[in-house]
Amino acid sequence: MKLNLKPAGSRPYDLLTMGEILLRLSPPGYERLSVCSSFDKYLGGAELNVASGAAQLGLKTGIISKIPDNAMGTWVRNFVHQSRVDDTWLASDRENDARLGIYYYEQASHPRKPQVVYDRKHTSVNKITPSDFDKSMFSSARCFHTSGITLALGKQCRETAIELMKRFKENGTLISFDVNFRGNLWSGPEAKACIEEILPLVDIFFCSDSTARLTFLKEGSTEEILKSFTRDYPISVVASTQRTVHSPTVHSFGSLLYDAADDVFYEEEPYEKIEVVDRIGSGDSYIAGVLYGLLSDADNCRRALEYGNAISAIKNTIPGDLPLTDKNEIDAVIAAHQSKGPQLEMNR
Repeated sequence: MKLNLKPAGSRPYDLLTMGEILLRLSPPGYERLSVCSSFDKYLGGAELNVASGAAQLGLKTGIISKIPDNAMGTWVRNFVHQSRVDDTWLASDRENDARLGIYYYEQASHPRKPQVVYDRKHTSVNKITPSDFDKSMFSSARCFHTSGITLALGKQCRETAIELMKRFKENGTLISFDVNFRGNLWSGPEAKACIEEILPLVDIFFCSDSTARLTFLKEGSTEEILKSFTRDYPISVVASTQRTVHSPTVHSFGSLLYDAADDVFYEEEPYEKIEVVDRIGSGDSYIAGVLYGLLSDADNCRRALEYGNAISAIKNTIPGDLPLTDKNEIDAVIAAHQSKGPQLEMNR
């Protein structure tokens, strides 16, 4: 089934995403969490990363979430604005126990591995309900995106996300979903049972090969696994990233994308030996690139794959969660990646 995409400009937003916005604190450089005396401060969250990445490429995007009505909430709104993402649908939590989720990220070099420590229980996003938002929101976007992280945060957040998916779908909005499995939030069987219930709503689906095997108990080649999702559910496009971790600071990255309507797989040469500065958010950047490609040219899945791979590769080289880039830079990266000739050492 072809993507039933509303024309560009027909709605206020190309893309709305829903998820928790998090404060990230990281020790400078390669210092350890256990001994550092200061932190670098960033803002992130899977769905904000997607909205920001797509906005950098030129889409009109917004984020749906709930944040504290205090100085931290003001900082969030300011940062979201700077990221080119609209904050209209950020609900405010005015209760005394309002809080922003936090996570701590420690960078590493081989053989030490990076580590994450979460402090995100009982945060404001867990109070979110559909009644926080005017009904006009549900007809305002061409595409709605969320992830398994949002479904795993808790019962109320899960029920709200699923209800939003249904209401957006009823209004002719494309539904994009990323499994984004996190073992510290829920178990594989819990994720499988919940996600299989919402897959009939999904048009664009993101799931890694390893997650498909471990969580959904899929077997066979990656191609067979991707095709099976479109056979079992009315999914039009399914994509799987392919990352090779040579060390914490050296990765190769590519992906495989399947267009169910044309029964065609798309793939390109991976970006080899990326010098990783910060890998957090690179998977979200991939989704941002693919969604940008599909929402700007729905019939060109190869272009969507190229944008996904390129912006993800670039995000690995940028500190923080968000892909601070623009379309001109990504176009140049794609051209260089596809070129067989000599490359300039510096842009100047």
